[in-house]
Amino acid sequence: MNLATFNTDGSADPMTGPDQIGNRRELMVDGWLIDRLENVRLKLHEPVSGGVAIKIDQPWEGPANFGVSVFAHRGRYLLYYRAMTVNQGDDRGVLCVAVSDDGITWTKPALGLVTSAGCRETNIIATDDGKAVFQYNGAPWLDTRPGVPEDERVKAQVIESLSGAEQTALNDPAGPKRVVFYGSADGFTFHKLDPQPDLVSYFPNCFDGGNSMFWSEAEQAYVFYYRFCDIYEPAKGVFRRSIARTTSPDLRHWTESVPMTYGDAPREQFYVNNTQPYFRAPHLYVAPAARFMERRRAITEAQGAAVGLMSAMGSFKWDWTRDCSDAVLLTSRAGSTVYDRTFMETFIRPGLGASNWVSRTNYPATGILPCGTDRMMMFVSRHYLQSSWHIERLLLRTDGFASVTAPWRGGEMLTKPILFSGQELEINYRTSAPGFVRVEIQDGAGHPIPGYTLDDCPEIIGDEIERRVAWKHGADVSRLAGQPVRLRFVMKDADFFALRFQ
Repeated sequence: MNLATFNTDGSADPMTGPDQIGNRRELMVDGWLIDRLENVRLKLHEPVSGGVAIKIDQPWEGPANFGVSVFAHRGRYLLYYRAMTVNQGDDRGVLCVAVSDDGITWTKPALGLVTSAGCRETNIIATDDGKAVFQYNGAPWLDTRPGVPEDERVKAQVIESLSGAEQTALNDPAGPKRVVFYGSADGFTFHKLDPQPDLVSYFPNCFDGGNSMFWSEAEQAYVFYYRFCDIYEPAKGVFRRSIARTTSPDLRHWTESVPMTYGDAPREQFYVNNTQPYFRAPHLYVAPAARFMERRRAITEAQGAAVGLMSAMGSFKWDWTRDCSDAVLLTSRAGSTVYDRTFMETFIRPGLGASNWVSRTNYPATGILPCGTDRMMMFVSRHYLQSSWHIERLLLRTDGFASVTAPWRGGEMLTKPILFSGQELEINYRTSAPGFVRVEIQDGAGHPIPGYTLDDCPEIIGDEIERRVAWKHGADVSRLAGQPVRLRFVMKDADFFALRFQ
């Protein structure tokens, strides 16, 4: 895992050199920072339930509802989801919004924009003329680029076929297709942007849901991740869903799309990618992706019928018990076309009972948000095509996707050589009562630096999101800034989640 080469005297090899981390936060979600692990391991942490956020309780909603995206805007949270009343023969659906002040209690505002099921006061969003309704592929997102006009701060994209066919995976899977942008000030009423971008894809099955877009502070560009099929053999009924990436400096002119790769990990299908910059480390992109296990049956049709699983979605007939899904954690870094698959294990499990073992459920919505100072929240759809459909709120420790974990008998981690800027080292960690974390700073060749040795570092005990590391002489590390160093973490019965020099 040593990705940097050093000379015997500890100076940087001019061909590679140390990695410059500056004062950015690094999370233990991959092996990027790690040179050696001894009797410790990287551990994925699963989120815990924070309760039901929203459920079916309006006549224009149905069991084919689907969580789309969530973000904070103007002092409140907006959660978007597809509503599909399959019992009325509607296999397209509309896009709805729920609002919350705290992320816990959600309401469905009576916007009065679109009439459905005989009701005018719905929470369905529409264009400013109140006629053209957004479909599911118009997932809204918050444009954080400085200088964006306020009436375009919230954006959504709708997919159009260039062949003239109606845009669905079944009617026009081959494409090509283009993205049409809409903008909004409040996230409720949208208008079509002018001029439109030149964002077109010729990849098979491109843009068929599960698309994520954002402004990247790290890349100073818009980044768009979208679904396509990298194996596409319709005559054989063979499809494999993957993800492509494209960027733009101005939202109008886009680079040629590039398929994402996954290192040497076994290939799996990802239905929804949900890629977003992590809010405490914007150079790190986190993707709680929906992993689709096609034709992997967990329950029988009889078990599906027993929990109220519908056999049809509008006019579309299907055996919805023949597949199952969960969510995995993909990560990438600014500018990269590679998803890291450090963890092949599940990130969000289906859970007990038959209801979440049906096809196309357990799909996360795009958006991971802070929830106080020590937790973050995300949302996942449950019980697809059942009257008990709902969106569940999930909670996770801040920075707590994964950790370097040490057992009771202890172990250690050594980083590769890095260059940092800042005056103090801050860590996110937790220990047991007898456990501890100690930190040693070494030079680039691996020699302990006087004053920062293991013996100079008292045991760090407790559970803190931002703990300043101090040695006998104090916490100041500024004299080491700008020179190659390694960090040695010696741990016992402890988790180490993240570090940052500040």
